[in-house]
Amino acid sequence: MSPEKIRHQLFLPKPVSDRLEALAAKPGASKSAILTDAVTAWLNRRGASELEDRFGIRLDRLTAAIGRIERDGHIQIETLALFVRYELAIHAPLAENDHAGRALAAKRFEAFITQVGRQIAAGRRTIGATEPGQ
Repeated sequence: MSPEKIRHQLFLPKPVSDRLEALAAKPGASKSAILTDAVTAWLNRRGASELEDRFGIRLDRLTAAIGRIERDGHIQIETLALFVRYELAIHAPLAENDHAGRALAAKRFEAFITQVGRQIAAGRRTIGATEPGQ
């Protein structure tokens, strides 16, 4: 069973009509098929444009937010790298036989790692905390 077809009468400008006649003159082509394909393509583009209108603003906001997150990550990495460079530059390295100094450094490093783990597990932030005491 073929789909129901509805007859439409339309007016085309002379240049468009001439181009349609030239296309329809080719073997296996008809004016109805050409116009059906053209109208279908136009309607599909219109639907895609509607989706772009609906989601474009939201996608733009998400893209901007991701850009800010990326920028903040770069700032944090650069800050940490500069801090480490500074600390390494101002502190003299420990001597090989300074076992007490190395033990103290290891203890401090372990305390640092433990504190970072606690902060992350609790979901707290040291910098940029919004509530006092956080």
